Amino acid sequence: MKLSLHGVSVWYSNAVTQLRIAQETGFSGLEILPEHLYRYLDNGGSYAAFRQLMAQHHIDVTCINALKRIGRHQPEARAELLREAEQICQAAVELRCPVVQIMALTELDQLPAAERDAILLDNISAIADIGKAHGIKFQIEVVAFTAFNSLQQALDLIARSGKDNLGVVVDFWHLHAGGGTTPDEVAQMDKSLIYGVHFCDGRAAYPDEAWDEWVQRNYAPGEGDVDIAAWVAAVKATGYDGVWSPELLSPRHWEHDLWDISRSCLDSMRTYIN
Repeated sequence: MKLSLHGVSVWYSNAVTQLRIAQETGFSGLEILPEHLYRYLDNGGSYAAFRQLMAQHHIDVTCINALKRIGRHQPEARAELLREAEQICQAAVELRCPVVQIMALTELDQLPAAERDAILLDNISAIADIGKAHGIKFQIEVVAFTAFNSLQQALDLIARSGKDNLGVVVDFWHLHAGGGTTPDEVAQMDKSLIYGVHFCDGRAAYPDEAWDEWVQRNYAPGEGDVDIAAWVAAVKATGYDGVWSPELLSPRHWEHDLWDISRSCLDSMRTYIN
């Protein structure tokens, strides 16, 4: 098992500081956001310097999170998506990071299910091929507030693609709030298809409430409606022993000391896992 600090949990920080926080609070990995990584590079940083800092702090980058809106399908938009896929794969190679997260948002929600799935299948297959050339794998995150929001939908597309570098991330909040997946379904998974776990809490949107992650996820573990113990038990039942990352998407907690946030994330995750 590898415990990896999630860049979302320390949103108001930079990529360099995240390496130090991860090391000093007991993590051995970092799930980095492209926003933080590219900002570092755009302002004088380099991959070589960042790799040196990774070695200095004994922190691996376990995932780059994420390549978003993978349902872009109009010719120019799809070409842009594939350019972004190439860029993020190059970043993963530079950071010796094995996994990139990919996710659809609401760009396909207005389409019939069959058309949506055909577009997603075409796009994830093309993305998988780009990654394959670089030795990169992709974890699909299904998003609660979209039409592509259940574990089974992702597993079906992976099976249809025939690609061996596609898997999923088991994100407790998205699977709970999306309403289309149960812990029992996770427990029955082939562990080789789990590329990561996002340990998190929150709630679904209330009736007539707009979806807003900064509202529905503004909860520390144990404060929301997610049955964290059940999801943890489900993942453990598969025999999965890979990367676990606590994702605290909480504006309320982001205002705390960054090191305290990281320590509390690690402590809560260890408590539930153990």
